[in-house]
Amino acid sequence: MDAHDLVIRNTVEIVTPDELNSLLLQPKKKVYAGYEPSGEIHLGHLVTINKLVDLQNAGFDVIVLLADLHAFLNRKGTMERVGELAAYNQRCFEGLGLKNVKYVLGSDLQLSRDYELLVLQLSQQITLARATRSMDEVGRQMDHPTVSQMVYPIMQMADIAMLGVDAAVGGIDQRKIHMLAREHLVNFGYKAPVCIHTPILNGLDGKKMSSSQGNYISVADSEEEIRKKCQKAFCPPEIPENPILQIFQYHIFPRIPEIIIKRPEKFGGDRTFASYAELEAAYGANEIHPLDLKRACGDGLIEILAPVREYIR
Repeated sequence: MDAHDLVIRNTVEIVTPDELNSLLLQPKKKVYAGYEPSGEIHLGHLVTINKLVDLQNAGFDVIVLLADLHAFLNRKGTMERVGELAAYNQRCFEGLGLKNVKYVLGSDLQLSRDYELLVLQLSQQITLARATRSMDEVGRQMDHPTVSQMVYPIMQMADIAMLGVDAAVGGIDQRKIHMLAREHLVNFGYKAPVCIHTPILNGLDGKKMSSSQGNYISVADSEEEIRKKCQKAFCPPEIPENPILQIFQYHIFPRIPEIIIKRPEKFGGDRTFASYAELEAAYGANEIHPLDLKRACGDGLIEILAPVREYIR
């Protein structure tokens, strides 16, 4: 797979494709993603982590921002608590393959004079309504937003500028903030970042993934827990919104080139698939039973998560 295909696979949007093509021609290029240290690292995080691995393999220098101040502003915990989680999260990211990348703690970057001045300058250009809209999908308890949450997107824009990156990676829920950055950073002499957006996947119950609902698989889950969660997962006959198929597409196949659906001979014997497209077609044609699919999903997740479980012990 060439650099371009690595970058765009399993994305929902590139802003803009032409800018990405130009960037890929540059000998040096930097990309970043930011993560709020707020709890366990789970499959929701792994979508962008996989994308950063792709980008590293495509020739990008990768920066991971451990956004402790953002987590604090977004009411995710005390500075002491999010600081502890930042260190743990970094270990998880390294175990998932993000090694030989630069890790930056948000508070080490964001409390300098130049950074704070840029935040204030940007705040003069952005209306309260626009800042609120940009936080609709990423903010906590946005029925009653705090002033701190209005600072959040402006700081994210300043992160892009001060880190000197050419591209930003995030879930599609980050789009409104990224568009603010593209619109306003140029007014202060900074380049508009190429924005690489990944999908927001369903939880295991087919609903929005949420820590409070427990409908996710953590990198720290045991093999038994992973298998149990996969067996209980929602897995309808339909392709769209099927969380088990999403796990195969966005987590298993990017890391395992071939998977085996194990079945007794009386049910057709084992089936081997070398791509997600082949697996989806077979499942859509009712050639694979949901229980067999879920069992193979558990096996695949156990294989790809084994290194991080060992690393964080």
